[in-house]
Amino acid sequence: MPIIRRRFLQGTAAAAFAMPARVALADKYPSRPVRFVVGFGAGGAPDIVARLVGQWLAERLGQPFVIENRIGADGNIATALVGRAAPDGYTLLEVTVANPINETLNPDLHFARDITPIASFASAAFVLVVNPSFPASTLAEFIAHAKAVPGKLNIGSPAIGTPPYLSVSMLKIMTGIDVLQVPYHGSPAALTDLMAGRVDAALADMSALGYLSSGKLRALGVTTAARQRRIPDVPSIGETVPGYDASTWYGLGAPKNTPAEIVAQLNAATNAALAEPAHVEHLAGLGFTVNTRSQTEFAAYIADQTDKWGRVIREANIKPE
Repeated sequence: MPIIRRRFLQGTAAAAFAMPARVALADKYPSRPVRFVVGFGAGGAPDIVARLVGQWLAERLGQPFVIENRIGADGNIATALVGRAAPDGYTLLEVTVANPINETLNPDLHFARDITPIASFASAAFVLVVNPSFPASTLAEFIAHAKAVPGKLNIGSPAIGTPPYLSVSMLKIMTGIDVLQVPYHGSPAALTDLMAGRVDAALADMSALGYLSSGKLRALGVTTAARQRRIPDVPSIGETVPGYDASTWYGLGAPKNTPAEIVAQLNAATNAALAEPAHVEHLAGLGFTVNTRSQTEFAAYIADQTDKWGRVIREANIKPE
Protein backbone atom coordinates (compact mmCIF):
# COMPACT_ATOMS: atom_id res chain seq x y z
CA MET A 1 0.00 0.00 0.00
CA PRO A 2 2.71 2.53 0.85
CA ILE A 3 4.36 1.89 -2.53
CA ILE A 4 1.08 2.32 -4.39
CA ARG A 5 0.30 5.46 -2.46
CA ARG A 6 3.75 6.87 -3.12
CA ARG A 7 3.46 6.20 -6.86
CA PHE A 8 0.02 7.83 -6.92
CA LEU A 9 1.33 10.96 -5.24
CA GLN A 10 4.32 11.08 -7.57
CA GLY A 11 2.03 10.83 -10.59
CA THR A 12 -0.25 13.55 -9.23
CA ALA A 13 2.72 15.86 -8.65
CA ALA A 14 4.02 15.24 -12.17
CA ALA A 15 0.60 16.05 -13.63
CA ALA A 16 0.42 19.23 -11.58
CA PHE A 17 3.80 20.39 -12.88
CA ALA A 18 2.79 19.57 -16.47
CA MET A 19 -0.56 21.38 -16.26
CA PRO A 20 0.69 24.99 -16.64
CA ALA A 21 2.53 24.07 -19.81
CA ARG A 22 -0.59 22.52 -21.33
CA VAL A 23 -2.73 25.51 -20.29
CA ALA A 24 -0.20 27.90 -21.82
CA LEU A 25 -0.18 25.87 -25.02
CA ALA A 26 -3.99 25.93 -25.21
CA ASP A 27 -4.06 29.69 -24.57
CA LYS A 28 -2.08 30.69 -27.64
CA TYR A 29 -2.90 34.14 -29.01
CA PRO A 30 -5.55 34.87 -30.04
CA SER A 31 -7.83 32.62 -28.00
CA ARG A 32 -10.84 34.97 -28.04
CA PRO A 33 -12.23 37.78 -30.25
CA VAL A 34 -10.02 40.82 -30.83
CA ARG A 35 -11.39 44.34 -30.46
CA PHE A 36 -10.28 46.50 -33.42
CA VAL A 37 -10.95 50.20 -32.70
CA VAL A 38 -11.41 52.65 -35.59
CA GLY A 39 -11.48 56.37 -34.90
CA PHE A 40 -13.72 57.29 -37.82
CA GLY A 41 -17.28 56.59 -38.91
CA ALA A 42 -18.71 53.55 -40.63
CA GLY A 43 -18.52 53.61 -44.42
CA GLY A 44 -15.55 55.95 -44.73
CA ALA A 45 -12.17 54.95 -46.10
CA PRO A 46 -10.60 54.13 -42.68
CA ASP A 47 -13.58 51.95 -41.77
CA ILE A 48 -13.55 50.14 -45.12
CA VAL A 49 -9.84 49.31 -44.87
CA ALA A 50 -10.15 48.19 -41.25
CA ARG A 51 -13.08 45.89 -41.98
CA LEU A 52 -11.30 44.25 -44.91
CA VAL A 53 -8.02 43.72 -43.07
CA GLY A 54 -9.87 42.63 -39.93
CA GLN A 55 -11.72 39.98 -41.93
CA TRP A 56 -8.48 38.72 -43.49
CA LEU A 57 -6.74 38.59 -40.10
CA ALA A 58 -9.68 36.68 -38.63
CA GLU A 59 -9.39 34.11 -41.40
CA ARG A 60 -5.67 33.65 -40.69
CA LEU A 61 -5.72 33.74 -36.90
CA GLY A 62 -8.98 31.92 -36.23
CA GLN A 63 -10.72 34.56 -34.10
CA PRO A 64 -13.08 37.41 -35.01
CA PHE A 65 -11.66 40.93 -35.29
CA VAL A 66 -14.60 43.00 -34.10
CA ILE A 67 -14.65 46.54 -35.52
CA GLU A 68 -15.60 49.23 -33.01
CA ASN A 69 -16.06 52.76 -34.37
CA ARG A 70 -15.13 55.34 -31.73
CA ILE A 71 -15.70 58.61 -33.56
CA GLY A 72 -14.43 62.00 -32.53
CA ALA A 73 -11.54 64.46 -32.40
CA ASP A 74 -10.08 63.21 -35.69
CA GLY A 75 -9.28 59.81 -34.22
CA ASN A 76 -7.99 61.01 -30.85
CA ILE A 77 -10.81 59.44 -28.84
CA ALA A 78 -10.06 56.00 -30.28
CA THR A 79 -6.33 56.46 -29.75
CA ALA A 80 -6.79 57.39 -26.09
CA LEU A 81 -9.10 54.42 -25.52
CA VAL A 82 -6.60 51.94 -26.94
CA GLY A 83 -3.71 53.63 -25.17
CA ARG A 84 -5.41 52.90 -21.84
CA ALA A 85 -6.29 49.28 -22.68
CA ALA A 86 -4.50 46.23 -21.34
CA PRO A 87 -1.41 45.46 -23.46
CA ASP A 88 -2.48 41.90 -24.22
CA GLY A 89 -3.20 42.06 -27.96
CA TYR A 90 -6.96 41.99 -27.55
CA THR A 91 -7.52 45.72 -28.10
CA LEU A 92 -5.97 47.12 -31.28
CA LEU A 93 -6.07 50.49 -33.04
CA GLU A 94 -6.27 51.41 -36.69
CA VAL A 95 -3.37 53.85 -36.98
CA THR A 96 -3.67 56.57 -39.64
CA VAL A 97 -1.72 59.59 -40.85
CA ALA A 98 -3.94 61.64 -38.52
CA ASN A 99 -2.09 60.23 -35.49
CA PRO A 100 1.32 61.87 -36.04
CA ILE A 101 -0.39 65.03 -37.32
CA ASN A 102 -2.60 65.32 -34.23
CA GLU A 103 0.32 64.79 -31.88
CA THR A 104 2.15 67.70 -33.51
CA LEU A 105 -0.91 69.96 -33.42
CA ASN A 106 -1.65 69.13 -29.78
CA PRO A 107 1.33 68.51 -27.47
CA ASP A 108 -1.04 67.09 -24.84
CA LEU A 109 -1.60 64.01 -27.02
CA HIS A 110 0.74 61.08 -26.53
CA PHE A 111 0.35 58.76 -29.49
CA ALA A 112 4.05 57.88 -29.67
CA ARG A 113 4.18 57.23 -25.92
CA ASP A 114 1.00 55.14 -25.70
CA ILE A 115 0.82 53.17 -28.96
CA THR A 116 3.14 50.52 -30.42
CA PRO A 117 3.12 50.43 -34.26
CA ILE A 118 2.57 46.91 -35.61
CA ALA A 119 2.00 46.81 -39.36
CA SER A 120 1.05 49.06 -42.26
CA PHE A 121 -1.89 48.28 -44.54
CA ALA A 122 -2.26 50.63 -47.47
CA SER A 123 -2.17 54.22 -48.67
CA ALA A 124 -4.31 56.37 -50.93
CA ALA A 125 -3.82 59.59 -52.89
CA PHE A 126 -5.72 62.82 -52.81
CA VAL A 127 -6.55 64.47 -56.12
CA LEU A 128 -6.50 68.16 -57.03
CA VAL A 129 -9.58 68.94 -59.11
CA VAL A 130 -11.08 72.00 -60.79
CA ASN A 131 -14.28 72.85 -62.59
CA PRO A 132 -13.99 72.15 -66.36
CA SER A 133 -14.47 75.87 -66.99
CA PHE A 134 -11.41 76.79 -64.94
CA PRO A 135 -8.67 78.41 -67.13
CA ALA A 136 -6.01 75.78 -66.45
CA SER A 137 -5.73 72.28 -67.87
CA THR A 138 -2.51 71.28 -66.11
CA LEU A 139 -0.97 71.80 -62.69
CA ALA A 140 1.74 74.01 -64.19
CA GLU A 141 -0.96 76.26 -65.68
CA PHE A 142 -2.80 76.31 -62.35
CA ILE A 143 0.36 77.40 -60.51
CA ALA A 144 1.06 80.09 -63.11
CA HIS A 145 -2.52 81.36 -62.89
CA ALA A 146 -2.39 81.43 -59.08
CA LYS A 147 0.84 83.45 -59.19
CA ALA A 148 -0.73 85.88 -61.66
CA VAL A 149 -3.62 86.61 -59.27
CA PRO A 150 -2.11 86.23 -55.76
CA GLY A 151 -4.67 85.84 -53.00
CA LYS A 152 -7.57 85.60 -55.45
CA LEU A 153 -7.98 81.81 -55.83
CA ASN A 154 -9.37 79.47 -53.20
CA ILE A 155 -9.06 75.72 -52.68
CA GLY A 156 -11.59 73.69 -50.74
CA SER A 157 -10.41 70.83 -48.54
CA PRO A 158 -11.51 69.05 -45.37
CA ALA A 159 -11.06 70.76 -42.02
CA ILE A 160 -7.97 72.53 -40.71
CA GLY A 161 -5.28 70.07 -39.64
CA THR A 162 -6.60 67.17 -41.70
CA PRO A 163 -4.25 65.41 -44.16
CA PRO A 164 -5.83 67.04 -47.27
CA TYR A 165 -5.61 70.48 -45.66
CA LEU A 166 -1.93 69.94 -44.84
CA SER A 167 -1.32 68.61 -48.35
CA VAL A 168 -2.57 71.91 -49.79
CA SER A 169 -0.42 73.77 -47.25
CA MET A 170 2.63 71.83 -48.41
CA LEU A 171 1.81 72.64 -52.05
CA LYS A 172 1.63 76.34 -51.16
CA ILE A 173 5.00 76.16 -49.39
CA MET A 174 6.73 74.27 -52.21
CA THR A 175 5.36 76.40 -55.08
CA GLY A 176 5.05 79.80 -53.41
CA ILE A 177 1.45 80.26 -54.52
CA ASP A 178 -0.85 82.48 -52.47
CA VAL A 179 -4.28 80.83 -52.38
CA LEU A 180 -6.97 80.81 -49.73
CA GLN A 181 -7.82 77.45 -48.18
CA VAL A 182 -11.49 76.92 -47.41
CA PRO A 183 -12.08 74.16 -44.82
CA TYR A 184 -15.08 71.84 -45.20
CA HIS A 185 -16.53 68.95 -43.25
CA GLY A 186 -15.27 66.31 -45.69
CA SER A 187 -14.56 66.06 -49.40
CA PRO A 188 -18.18 65.73 -50.62
CA ALA A 189 -19.11 69.20 -49.37
CA ALA A 190 -16.05 70.76 -51.01
CA LEU A 191 -16.83 69.03 -54.31
CA THR A 192 -20.42 70.21 -54.21
CA ASP A 193 -19.31 73.82 -53.82
CA LEU A 194 -16.67 73.37 -56.52
CA MET A 195 -19.23 72.19 -59.04
CA ALA A 196 -21.47 75.10 -58.04
CA GLY A 197 -18.62 77.55 -58.68
CA ARG A 198 -18.26 78.68 -55.06
CA VAL A 199 -14.58 77.61 -54.91
CA ASP A 200 -11.95 77.46 -57.66
CA ALA A 201 -10.42 74.07 -56.85
CA ALA A 202 -10.55 71.28 -54.29
CA LEU A 203 -8.23 68.66 -52.90
CA ALA A 204 -10.40 65.62 -52.39
CA ASP A 205 -10.14 61.93 -51.71
CA MET A 206 -10.92 59.28 -54.29
CA SER A 207 -14.63 60.01 -53.95
CA ALA A 208 -13.97 62.59 -56.68
CA LEU A 209 -13.34 59.90 -59.30
CA GLY A 210 -16.99 59.55 -60.25
CA TYR A 211 -17.13 63.25 -61.12
CA LEU A 212 -14.01 62.89 -63.27
CA SER A 213 -15.45 60.07 -65.35
CA SER A 214 -18.69 62.01 -65.88
CA GLY A 215 -16.80 65.15 -66.95
CA LYS A 216 -18.17 67.28 -64.11
CA LEU A 217 -14.66 67.89 -62.78
CA ARG A 218 -11.13 67.88 -64.21
CA ALA A 219 -8.13 66.46 -62.37
CA LEU A 220 -4.84 68.34 -62.37
CA GLY A 221 -2.78 65.90 -60.32
CA VAL A 222 -2.64 63.23 -57.63
CA THR A 223 -0.68 63.84 -54.46
CA THR A 224 1.30 60.60 -54.30
CA ALA A 225 4.79 60.28 -55.79
CA ALA A 226 3.51 57.85 -58.45
CA ARG A 227 0.44 57.99 -60.65
CA GLN A 228 -2.62 56.10 -59.49
CA ARG A 229 -3.74 52.91 -61.14
CA ARG A 230 -7.41 53.92 -61.36
CA ILE A 231 -6.60 57.21 -63.13
CA PRO A 232 -3.29 56.55 -64.90
CA ASP A 233 -3.67 59.53 -67.23
CA VAL A 234 -3.63 61.98 -64.32
CA PRO A 235 -0.03 63.00 -63.52
CA SER A 236 1.36 63.08 -60.02
CA ILE A 237 1.92 66.54 -58.55
CA GLY A 238 5.55 65.53 -58.09
CA GLU A 239 6.02 65.46 -61.86
CA THR A 240 5.57 69.25 -61.80
CA VAL A 241 6.72 69.97 -58.23
CA PRO A 242 9.75 67.73 -57.60
CA GLY A 243 9.74 66.11 -54.17
CA TYR A 244 6.06 66.65 -53.50
CA ASP A 245 4.47 63.53 -52.00
CA ALA A 246 1.42 63.29 -49.76
CA SER A 247 -1.04 60.54 -49.00
CA THR A 248 -3.36 59.15 -46.42
CA TRP A 249 -2.38 55.78 -44.96
CA TYR A 250 -3.61 53.10 -42.59
CA GLY A 251 -2.01 50.55 -40.29
CA LEU A 252 -2.27 48.62 -37.07
CA GLY A 253 -1.22 49.58 -33.54
CA ALA A 254 -1.54 48.26 -29.99
CA PRO A 255 -1.10 49.60 -26.46
CA LYS A 256 2.52 50.18 -25.50
CA ASN A 257 4.18 47.16 -23.84
CA THR A 258 2.14 44.64 -25.82
CA PRO A 259 4.32 41.48 -25.83
CA ALA A 260 6.84 41.42 -28.68
CA GLU A 261 5.75 37.94 -29.75
CA ILE A 262 2.15 39.14 -30.25
CA VAL A 263 3.34 42.19 -32.18
CA ALA A 264 5.50 39.94 -34.39
CA GLN A 265 2.61 37.51 -34.95
CA LEU A 266 0.22 40.29 -35.98
CA ASN A 267 2.82 41.85 -38.28
CA ALA A 268 3.46 38.52 -39.99
CA ALA A 269 -0.25 37.74 -40.35
CA THR A 270 -0.99 41.22 -41.75
CA ASN A 271 1.83 41.10 -44.28
CA ALA A 272 0.84 37.59 -45.39
CA ALA A 273 -2.80 38.62 -45.84
CA LEU A 274 -1.87 41.70 -47.84
CA ALA A 275 0.48 39.68 -50.05
CA GLU A 276 -2.42 37.68 -51.47
CA PRO A 277 -3.07 38.86 -55.05
CA ALA A 278 -6.85 38.83 -54.57
CA HIS A 279 -6.57 41.14 -51.60
CA VAL A 280 -4.19 43.47 -53.43
CA GLU A 281 -6.66 43.67 -56.32
CA HIS A 282 -9.59 44.24 -54.00
CA LEU A 283 -7.90 47.22 -52.37
CA ALA A 284 -6.65 48.55 -55.71
CA GLY A 285 -10.19 48.53 -57.03
CA LEU A 286 -11.18 50.80 -54.14
CA GLY A 287 -8.30 53.21 -54.79
CA PHE A 288 -5.80 51.92 -52.21
CA THR A 289 -2.20 50.83 -52.74
CA VAL A 290 -0.93 48.05 -50.46
CA ASN A 291 2.11 49.05 -48.39
CA THR A 292 3.51 46.33 -46.15
CA ARG A 293 6.44 46.86 -43.79
CA SER A 294 8.19 45.13 -40.91
CA GLN A 295 7.29 46.37 -37.45
CA THR A 296 10.57 48.28 -37.27
CA GLU A 297 10.05 49.80 -40.71
CA PHE A 298 6.52 50.91 -39.83
CA ALA A 299 7.72 52.56 -36.61
CA ALA A 300 10.41 54.41 -38.59
CA TYR A 301 7.86 55.46 -41.22
CA ILE A 302 5.59 56.95 -38.55
CA ALA A 303 8.54 58.85 -37.07
CA ASP A 304 9.36 60.20 -40.53
CA GLN A 305 5.73 61.24 -41.08
CA THR A 306 5.68 62.98 -37.71
CA ASP A 307 8.73 64.99 -38.69
CA LYS A 308 7.44 65.76 -42.19
CA TRP A 309 4.00 67.02 -41.22
CA GLY A 310 5.39 68.75 -38.16
CA ARG A 311 7.56 70.89 -40.42
CA VAL A 312 4.56 71.78 -42.61
CA ILE A 313 2.45 72.67 -39.56
CA ARG A 314 5.15 74.91 -38.14
CA GLU A 315 6.04 76.61 -41.42
CA ALA A 316 2.41 77.25 -42.33
CA ASN A 317 1.65 78.28 -38.73
CA ILE A 318 -1.36 75.96 -38.56
CA LYS A 319 -3.24 75.89 -35.27
CA PRO A 320 -5.84 73.33 -34.12
CA GLU A 321 -9.47 74.38 -34.44
